[in-house]
Amino acid sequence: MTTVPRSALITGASAGIGAAFARHLAARGYQLLLVARRADRLHELAAQLTEQHKVRCEVFAADLTAPASPAAILRYADEQGLNIDVLINNAGLSGKTAFADTPWDTLAGEIQLMVTAQTEVVHRVIPGMKERRWGRIVNLSSVAAFAPPAASLLYTGIKSYVLNTSQALDMELKPHGIHVTALCPGFTHTEFHDVMGTRDKANHLPGILWQQPEAVVAEGWKAVQKGKPVCVPGLVNKISAAAMKPLPNRLAYLAGKTLNPFKNS
Repeated sequence: MTTVPRSALITGASAGIGAAFARHLAARGYQLLLVARRADRLHELAAQLTEQHKVRCEVFAADLTAPASPAAILRYADEQGLNIDVLINNAGLSGKTAFADTPWDTLAGEIQLMVTAQTEVVHRVIPGMKERRWGRIVNLSSVAAFAPPAASLLYTGIKSYVLNTSQALDMELKPHGIHVTALCPGFTHTEFHDVMGTRDKANHLPGILWQQPEAVVAEGWKAVQKGKPVCVPGLVNKISAAAMKPLPNRLAYLAGKTLNPFKNS
């Protein structure tokens, strides 16, 4: 009897942490569905991974700021016969201007991308994972989720939402064989700062604060496999997160689980 390889859906897969996750999972034999806006980047990466690791690698170009994208992505996966066993919710961005000076369409796109779309994709993959009694979900949060609110930016609040909802989902889904992890990296060597126009400021930060995306991915994947609901990769980030958050992650998770209003339903 031939065993079908497990499949992973990765959003924001064209560069940075998303591309690093694609390489990491391809090396472990996972079939991939790569999603991002830049189709040329996706096709180039897919060709590399297929050649290097002999894995199936599908590409779907989509802009997750468009409300119809999550349904379209999962519909395509179904048409290709891909059961999504692993979800890497990586697509993201950060605002570049003050809240009041930013057009509403831009702010709405930021919320759609990192709150609504991310949550909807999770919701759409859960039924299949529950049916198969196995699933792994990594939601990209940030060490910023532990920080005090930052003036003008939605980013800190959005990443706090991702952190908190990931832990809540892990509590609900772990009995079904599904692990959910909020991956909370700090400064990572990706294109993020180039896209956001903050490269000059980023270049003045000490080297000790930075991580390579491969290191972030390795620690994040290890965490979700072990069933850890929160992963803060790197010693410096761990110290920073612990200093900013009143309760250690594990105690906060256990407190929330104890207070779960649905646990007896």
